[in-house]
Amino acid sequence: MKSNSFWLGLAFFQVLNGYAQTGSPQEPVRYIGGETIDPTLHEGRLRYAIGTENRQTLRANRTHPETADDHGWTYNHASNLCYWNGTFYQQYLSNPVDEHVAPGQTLVMTSKDGRHWNKPQVVFPPYQAPAGVKIPEEYKGYMMHQRMGFYVAPNGRLLVLAFYGHTEDPFGKGGIGRVVREAYKDGTYGPIYFIRYTSHANWNESNTSYPFYKKATDAAFVKACDDLLKNPLMTFQWYDEDNGLDGFYNHKKAGQALSYYHRKDGKVVALWKKSLTALSSDEGKTFSQPVKVPTLVMSGGKQWGQRTDDGRYALSYNPIEQTQYRFPLVVVTGDDGILFDHMLLIQGELPPRRYTGRWKDFGPCYMRGIEEGNGNPPGNDLWMSYSMNKEDIWVSRTPVPVTYRVKGTVKDNFDALETEGAIPDWNIYAPKWAPVSVVETPGKSGKSLLLADQDLYDYARAIRVFEEGTQVTTKLKVYADPANTGMLDIDLTDQYGNRPVRIRFNEKNQLMATDGSTEKVLQSYEKGRWYELEVQTKAMPDGHYSVKVNGKTVLEKAQLAEAVKSIERLSLRTGPYRNLPNRQTPNETNDPPLPNADIPTSPTRFYLDEVVIGK
Repeated sequence: MKSNSFWLGLAFFQVLNGYAQTGSPQEPVRYIGGETIDPTLHEGRLRYAIGTENRQTLRANRTHPETADDHGWTYNHASNLCYWNGTFYQQYLSNPVDEHVAPGQTLVMTSKDGRHWNKPQVVFPPYQAPAGVKIPEEYKGYMMHQRMGFYVAPNGRLLVLAFYGHTEDPFGKGGIGRVVREAYKDGTYGPIYFIRYTSHANWNESNTSYPFYKKATDAAFVKACDDLLKNPLMTFQWYDEDNGLDGFYNHKKAGQALSYYHRKDGKVVALWKKSLTALSSDEGKTFSQPVKVPTLVMSGGKQWGQRTDDGRYALSYNPIEQTQYRFPLVVVTGDDGILFDHMLLIQGELPPRRYTGRWKDFGPCYMRGIEEGNGNPPGNDLWMSYSMNKEDIWVSRTPVPVTYRVKGTVKDNFDALETEGAIPDWNIYAPKWAPVSVVETPGKSGKSLLLADQDLYDYARAIRVFEEGTQVTTKLKVYADPANTGMLDIDLTDQYGNRPVRIRFNEKNQLMATDGSTEKVLQSYEKGRWYELEVQTKAMPDGHYSVKVNGKTVLEKAQLAEAVKSIERLSLRTGPYRNLPNRQTPNETNDPPLPNADIPTSPTRFYLDEVVIGK
């Protein structure tokens, strides 16, 4: 009998040699776009998916855990997302320092709007074996692992799930079983039960710490569990930990970390790590042999696929064949769930890793959206959850339809926006200690955009894409709060992220600008006062820009810092440009935590208002 690896190899050979028909089991999906990433840069020289909002929901903190999870654990990863009862639920697993090293637990955060999140709550604590049950000698304790976090049952109940196993290998015979409990509408959780024991070992109710779900007295909870066990698509996500020696998965073959969606023709597309895909025509009872799709370049990170609210489709992944360097995070979109185009940035930031640990890969890792049937938040948005450097947890919101171009003049004054609400058409990068928010305007009526920052190792960033042009006039008003101690970088960039125009409000109350390769002082500025900047930029072959402050010319025909053919983005950052770590930065190191990483630094506070950009 030929092995599974033989058939996977044969299918891959057939794809490479032209035997695949796109949309068929030999090639279920194809990326047809010409965009690829430049691996030397965090942003990869890609355009942005306009309006994407990235917000940090957990900032790990080892020495001041009260600001994070109350535990001080710094390995946080494998997040999942759902929307139920008007609430976002975000789950992740956590270990003290290292991946696959005990103890391990699973936590859940909740939010009403996806921007403001409650403190994490432990839903599955570190496993404690019953008295008399010993850890086998080949293992080193207990850990958690899961590819699936939530299930909204047909009767409306929300189940939260995770998997207990042995350190350092929870798979196969190292597994114990999958646990479940119910999330109640009042924010509390029901008792913990096992819903399925691994088929690779002899675990059961007599030698494990929680009862089997059939012992529950709540008939509706038992029915929700029964319905989940009968759902072959939802439960196929469990295949990683337990391959179903008992025939539970109908002997289907799979890759790792399943996500799936329904194409317009009704077929189900399965997506796994390492570019593997398959098709099902019977709602997941059977799947075609998994095949590797060569146009989807990826490695050990997950890929996510779903149908979006506009009836189109989106795939998200890290488009790089380096497992330890999982950046950037991109999205490609298509009309039919088969062909995908236009590789765009969801997350192009990569902050320093504050705490080293085993297998803590760099970048936004293991993205997961909201699985079919697990809720649909208000609005037309693509929501995803991911970890950053496997220590912080983030959420992203991308407006649908996913776009990358703007037409016409930009006129943003923020007055009509909800305080602390969404910021339409702006790409937002907001760590917990460096938020970007709509606030009441200081010194005048109306609202403005506040970039605040007390994170020594990260920054707040706001980006406005505008109509691409070779001659562009940019106007904006900037106000440094009287309490401000930091800086604000203002860049105009092209579609690749090149920064020909670089202006800075520095920490010494000076307004600076780059003329070619030289940074010049334009003038001083006062805190607590609004300044109107007008920047007139001409791309190559002219290659210069001029700056006015409150109507007065302070820089005329300065050389561009980088030659560009056009510009299309305004970028504001509360920290300097960065491109470290990069793909040469050692990943598996045992360094001490970054100094003072757990303590907020002195405040940076800049307000932005009345942005007008046009030709």
